[in-house]
Amino acid sequence: MGDDERWFVYVLRCAGDRLYCGIAKDVDARYAEHAAGKGAKFTRAFPPLHVVVRREVAGRADALREERAFKALSRSKKNRQIESWLDGPRGGAA
Repeated sequence: MGDDERWFVYVLRCAGDRLYCGIAKDVDARYAEHAAGKGAKFTRAFPPLHVVVRREVAGRADALREERAFKALSRSKKNRQIESWLDGPRGGAA
């Protein structure tokens, strides 16, 4: 399997109005894992409420780069990034 497969960066709104960013090939399946308590440690502590945005990227490497960059942002910049993704050509509301 190559790096050219379809990958997504996604952002979840979680309990306590917290944001979680991750990557996946199948966002719906990954969300189900988070919701079932089988996802990341963060989403076990702050259960997800819904997917805010999912953004298709060229491959896993790009997804990892975007995830890392998103996680480094302040909360206000994360919100602006989400708005940008929602308005952009590859983004979309969940």
